[in-house]
Amino acid sequence: MRSRAAAISILLFTLVIASCLLELEVEAKPQTCLPSGKLRGRKPPPKKCNQIHDSDCCVEGKLYTTYKCSPPITRQTKAVLTLNSFEKGQDGGGASECDNKFHGDGERVVALSSGWFDNKKSCLQRIKITAGNGRSVVAKVVDECDSTEGCDDEHDYQPPCPNNVVDASPAVWDALGVPSGEQGDLKVTWSFL
Repeated sequence: MRSRAAAISILLFTLVIASCLLELEVEAKPQTCLPSGKLRGRKPPPKKCNQIHDSDCCVEGKLYTTYKCSPPITRQTKAVLTLNSFEKGQDGGGASECDNKFHGDGERVVALSSGWFDNKKSCLQRIKITAGNGRSVVAKVVDECDSTEGCDDEHDYQPPCPNNVVDASPAVWDALGVPSGEQGDLKVTWSFL
């Protein structure tokens, strides 16, 4: 009788442990960020869509994927670093969302994809960006790289940003030791400080 009770106790203990492990596994899976829609491109009017840093211009009729979310933020969030000028009249469009100001190319500032920008909750926070060459830089979040809208005057007739972009000033690229001729798209990791 005791061996039967012991067997039942071991079985119950095993089921409880298995249940807990299964629950932990489900919680540990990263959240998925799925596209939220499509946006049809419009042809920019003459002298619109500034391509100073090889920015793309919207193509008439092309469908662009939009996102309201970004991948989960971790201690080493994977992203694509892109090049952007936050100066007036350059490829960044209007003034920065966070402080309604323009920023010089010598300032270490960035824009985050919409999900990471999180309705301005990331405004003026500092982030650490690390490149594959091992160099790191600290930059301030001043703007949103809009993943939900684009192809209009407000967005300089550029397509919506992908959902995993850190759009950085030339000073950020320089601090990472990337030669100017190679600046544009780079796989990096980043985290909030």
